[in-house]
Amino acid sequence: MASLCPDILRIMASSSLGRRLVACLLNVSEARRKDLVETVAKAALYNTEGVRREGTTVLNIFNDRDYNRSVITIVSGIDSIRECVLSACERACGLIDMRAHIGVHPCMGAVDLIPIYPLGEEVGVEECAKEARAVARGLTERVQGTSAFLFGWADSPLQRGLAQRRKEMGWFKKTPDLQAIRADMGPRPQMQFGLTGVGSSPYVMNCNVTIDTQDITMGHSIATAIRESTPGGVPGVQVLALPHEGAVEIACNVESVKGSPTVYTTTSEPWPSFSIDGQPYCHAPASLITARVAELAGKQGVGVKGTALVGFTPRECRGLAELAISQGIAEFWKDQRRIRM
Repeated sequence: MASLCPDILRIMASSSLGRRLVACLLNVSEARRKDLVETVAKAALYNTEGVRREGTTVLNIFNDRDYNRSVITIVSGIDSIRECVLSACERACGLIDMRAHIGVHPCMGAVDLIPIYPLGEEVGVEECAKEARAVARGLTERVQGTSAFLFGWADSPLQRGLAQRRKEMGWFKKTPDLQAIRADMGPRPQMQFGLTGVGSSPYVMNCNVTIDTQDITMGHSIATAIRESTPGGVPGVQVLALPHEGAVEIACNVESVKGSPTVYTTTSEPWPSFSIDGQPYCHAPASLITARVAELAGKQGVGVKGTALVGFTPRECRGLAELAISQGIAEFWKDQRRIRM
């Protein structure tokens, strides 16, 4: 896993920009045409006349060919994130047709997921929820035939989590019955666009650990063992086991959990922490998840091939966004390897 070099950490620590930054980890159902995905990312950065949107950057584009899914990390101020995201979604819906989509990762929409996260104390989750609802409404109005469901803080007043909402919508099924779905916004889902999840919450990190086997049953058992809902599981972890590049990937959504890291830390490594609306949050470190997966796989004679973060930790996302925006770097994903060591 990459880490930030000392110079960037100093910039992060000394930053006084005070920007009201939020991040959208836009999930689109395409990865095999990287130029198409970059076109979607650029739509978030530039208007239809090609003029750059100030104070906006795309930090990362994570493509997974087997999953045929990409995650685009868009960061902007809370007041401008809506137009950035909607422009990217419009472009994606015009370029991706779910009737032709093939991939091993479950998905339901050309734009599959639009989560919006606050990046610091200056913005609350409720503000992000308001923008998420506006994005869902704007998408269904600007792209006729699209539909959306809400999750997290945007799903007011129930605040149902993403995993629960996905189950309710049939997201985990091999072939979801779109006609049986009642979207929160827009018409019944259409085959071309599918269904898009839109929501907000404290930051969710994506951590994928690959085990050196093709035994998907073993993968499912490991996923069950580390899932938050399992006694002894890792708090905040939602997880799938999926075939991936001739092995099995334990794909984890690592949700930020409310409370002090001292409540959760059981090893020598503290859980990274931050605050929102004056409340402390923390998240399980990737090293802990990797160690748990390695332990469980090792008991069955299988090793771990590697760990990948899909994007950044909350702290990295905030710091690199401030760096990119202060230096006027819109297409940061092209430069990040030079900066991250």
